[in-house]
Amino acid sequence: MLGILRIHFDSGDLARTVLARTADPAWEMLLSRFRFNDRHMPLAFRPWMQRLRADPERLARMRPGARWLATLAPHGPYFPDFLTPADTGQGFDAGLDALLSTPRTRLRSELRMLARHHRIPDWAAPLANGDVASLHRLGSALKDYHEAVVEPQYDIIQAGVGADRARRADAILASGVEGLLTSLPSLMRWRPPVLEVDYKVDRELHLCGRGIRLVPSYFCYRHPIALVDPELPPVLVYPIDQDLRWPQTAVAGRQRLEALVGRTRTAVLYATHSGATTTQLARLLRVSPASVSRHTGVLRDAGLITTHRHGTAVMHTLTPLGLRLLEHPG
Repeated sequence: MLGILRIHFDSGDLARTVLARTADPAWEMLLSRFRFNDRHMPLAFRPWMQRLRADPERLARMRPGARWLATLAPHGPYFPDFLTPADTGQGFDAGLDALLSTPRTRLRSELRMLARHHRIPDWAAPLANGDVASLHRLGSALKDYHEAVVEPQYDIIQAGVGADRARRADAILASGVEGLLTSLPSLMRWRPPVLEVDYKVDRELHLCGRGIRLVPSYFCYRHPIALVDPELPPVLVYPIDQDLRWPQTAVAGRQRLEALVGRTRTAVLYATHSGATTTQLARLLRVSPASVSRHTGVLRDAGLITTHRHGTAVMHTLTPLGLRLLEHPG
């Protein structure tokens, strides 16, 4: 039986509530592992799973990471917060560096709490003491898992999350932050000054003026997830609406688009669905900033993206024409 998470806001919290710009790679990695255990997998996830199972190389690469995630984030009432550091908002590599830099005292405390609910095997136990070799194995396994399981799906993930963000942005423009909270999926209900969330257990979370970071997620399913430690900056990860998990005809449509404008420029278009800087695009696509600038220049001249300065960064966003091209690539 589900409980209720009650998130208590005050006026200061409303002013400090933010919406994540893009999908969070650490959360998507962790939640993708949960989807392997779905007894009745939703239709939107089945093509992703079928492609993964049909690729022996990807399966072999993901297995060590899946083993770590099954150990550290089992189904149950608890998994450690250190697995999803805030730095992943800057990209997977930044988040992985933060995870591997977790202080020993925090590793020990969170793994001790995990051990109350789930037995930690002997091969993983040294992690609690900050064992360097164990941390290195964990980092290498998670990186391989992410590259094998999440990255091949990332354009579809970003498209779905970007579409959700567009819905929430419309609500903010129409009715402010309270409109955003009212617009959230039916698993959450805004009853000022409390956001009630369908949750695994009954819990109270008082924001105390810190606000909260809302993170729409592709692989999150059934109910939202929050960090356990109330002292950490508050985060709520929630599932995007089912209709935003793009139908897999988008895969064939992407292939046609690649034939038209090229693979890299197609990747740039998908990555700018919810806005991205030149640096973010270079990191995501693993190309140089100079290469990104050349491709964005061509896409801008074609009327598919627009570019403007945001502080010291150069931000690229889709035009209405570019958005229509992604939504109807066939």
